[in-house]
Amino acid sequence: MVCDARYPVEIWAGVECTVNRVGEEYFDQLESNGHAKRLDDLELFAELGIKKMRYPVLWERVAPDGLENADWSWVDVRLGKLKELGITPIVGLVHHGSGPRDTSLIDPAFPQKLAEFARAVAERYPWVTYYTPINEPLTTARFSGMYGHWYPHGRDNLTFARALLGECQAIAFSMQAIREVNPNAQLVQTEDLGKTYSTTKLVYQAEFENERRWLSFDLLCGDITSTHPMWGYLCNCGISEAELEAACENSYCPPDIIGINHYLTSDRFLDEQLENYPARTHGGNGRDQYADVEAVRVCAENVAGVYTLLQEAWERYKLPLAVTEVHLSCTREEQLRWFYEAWNDAQKLQNEGVDIRAVTAWSLLGSYDWNSLVTRSVSYYESGVFDLRSPHPRPTAIAKLVRDLATGNQPHHPLLNTPGWWHRPQRLLYPAIHCLNEGSDNNKFTNSTFNTQNSAPAKRRATANSTQHSKLSTPPLVIVGAKGTLGQAFARLCEMRGITYRLLTRQEMDITNPDSVNAVLKKLKPWAVVNAAGYVRVDDAEREPHICLKINTEGAAILATACAQHHAVLLTFSSDLVFNGAVTKPYVESDDAAPLNVYGCSKVLAEKLVLQAYPASLVIRTSAFFGPWDEYNFVTIALRELNAGHTFVAAEDAVVSPTYIPDLVHTSLDLLIDGESGLWHLANKTAIAWADLARLVAKQAGVSTKNLIALPMQEINLPAKRPTYSVLGSDRGQLMPCLDSAMSRYFDDRG
Repeated sequence: MVCDARYPVEIWAGVECTVNRVGEEYFDQLESNGHAKRLDDLELFAELGIKKMRYPVLWERVAPDGLENADWSWVDVRLGKLKELGITPIVGLVHHGSGPRDTSLIDPAFPQKLAEFARAVAERYPWVTYYTPINEPLTTARFSGMYGHWYPHGRDNLTFARALLGECQAIAFSMQAIREVNPNAQLVQTEDLGKTYSTTKLVYQAEFENERRWLSFDLLCGDITSTHPMWGYLCNCGISEAELEAACENSYCPPDIIGINHYLTSDRFLDEQLENYPARTHGGNGRDQYADVEAVRVCAENVAGVYTLLQEAWERYKLPLAVTEVHLSCTREEQLRWFYEAWNDAQKLQNEGVDIRAVTAWSLLGSYDWNSLVTRSVSYYESGVFDLRSPHPRPTAIAKLVRDLATGNQPHHPLLNTPGWWHRPQRLLYPAIHCLNEGSDNNKFTNSTFNTQNSAPAKRRATANSTQHSKLSTPPLVIVGAKGTLGQAFARLCEMRGITYRLLTRQEMDITNPDSVNAVLKKLKPWAVVNAAGYVRVDDAEREPHICLKINTEGAAILATACAQHHAVLLTFSSDLVFNGAVTKPYVESDDAAPLNVYGCSKVLAEKLVLQAYPASLVIRTSAFFGPWDEYNFVTIALRELNAGHTFVAAEDAVVSPTYIPDLVHTSLDLLIDGESGLWHLANKTAIAWADLARLVAKQAGVSTKNLIALPMQEINLPAKRPTYSVLGSDRGQLMPCLDSAMSRYFDDRG
């Protein structure tokens, strides 16, 4: 695409930095993500090639006890480092917060108090040019004044209106104070402009919400007068005309750049047919009851998206625009697709004459607890450009995409060729409704005959011939081991994730035959190969070691050599049985292997040969598979036998870390896409004896354990010796959920 040379679209970045108040407690993302204590993060950010960055100088952190007691030391060091690195900060003063404890969004003095802080910031850092005094004022006012999520926990229109008017006046007062110090200061004002759709009956409500979403920008641009559609609404909220006139006059401060923060969940659909939706989505406006759901989950056509929202904002204001937050909590390839789509939309609009300044990688370090709208602190983590679940922030595939775009290089990852899940049929969770746009905000809807019964991800069955050819131009992911549990799980989840794949049987590619492997790789030209084939009968391996070694060791080595020659990344699997159990703390990747049986030996040798032949290979050690889609794993067998009243024997002294297959496959794919290599340990976080695992699954299923016989491993007399302790930990990253979470999903996924 040809870019406007005057303002080429830039890549900006930002750290999720929300400091919000719930009751008397403050939730601080900078403490949760550790950036508060890691100056070295800024070096990592600079390596991305970014030139501007949204960065927090937050009122609640710097001056919680008043300006006279402000502590500028943290900000002094960080802003100084950014300046040294050549990164221009876009300074944020309040990010979903309500200020220190002595104020709130509905405090009449809030605007002036923030302005005083803003002036202090400008005086201390007069070289800073770009400011966002308050991030997303409309969203913050809704969450704090209308929905009651955040302080001051209002649940009425008046509190919402007072909060929003106070925020907009605070923005204007702050910029006035800043410009008295730095006349060239620029306002980069952010907002979420999520769009609302509806059935014909609820068009009036959708039109209202689609007008209300512009309120913060309209206030700042001086567009709210007695003839504005929202004037009457604000008065009906309880704001007097005199108060509203004063607020509108005090709020005048047109943004220099309008920033759009857009999330897939921001676009909503309203439907009075409550029976089609779960009770948690039901609500109303006092006139009609309706379900409020994510539009992407019900609209048959693709809904607004970044392109449409930017276009609408440009037509309304004709001011420079930027996409100031791009983030998606999802699997890695979908995160890549979401960001790249926003970038391409911005480029397209610029070519159409729209002044688009930037697309922002948000958030660099991921975010915490947004699944609950940051109303509680349970450390629910969504990774971003970097993944914090490793000892140090680990760059993900998004980091490479951001770096490529920031430095003018064309991204080439094959997974970018497939549309994101928000464009695929599986996105539809409810009976589909046709959404026909007429103008910017008037929409007509009709019931669709589109059948979504088999579109939900949980109901999609992956087969060897399903979406393997969804994009003929896209190199596939080759999966070896079509008849095994792991190979079938990879196929199923690649289907769900929109990853083009080929699932191969041994007849189609024999990994013990170099000619067979090379012929297939030459023909298919895969970007990566997953070796899910293998000899898995641990006890049988003791009497037929030659077969075990041929498949597990020689086959893996042959595959690695061929992948290196054909420039295809290799993912292969090893086992906890490479260890002898002589320790009582979780094994990490750097621990020495010392197998007790033939199977373990075959895996140790395979690890060595694979990494010698192809150091870029990803070798994952895992243990004690269980999953919802096969009938032959320990958990499923234990549950079936105990439920039938049969005797079930399990070791009481052999401690393992069970691994839920869907978690293993998802995490393995993410690591593969990230370009990780070498040894990784992946298992659900726990340490449990086999007998206790049987008790756990039986308890959750409400099944009696009276027929469970727990014995020492030695008394079970298995042909192959096992370690009494083979729990897997990791010194590279704790990426897997805990066992309790996995077990809960096991029952849900089995239906």
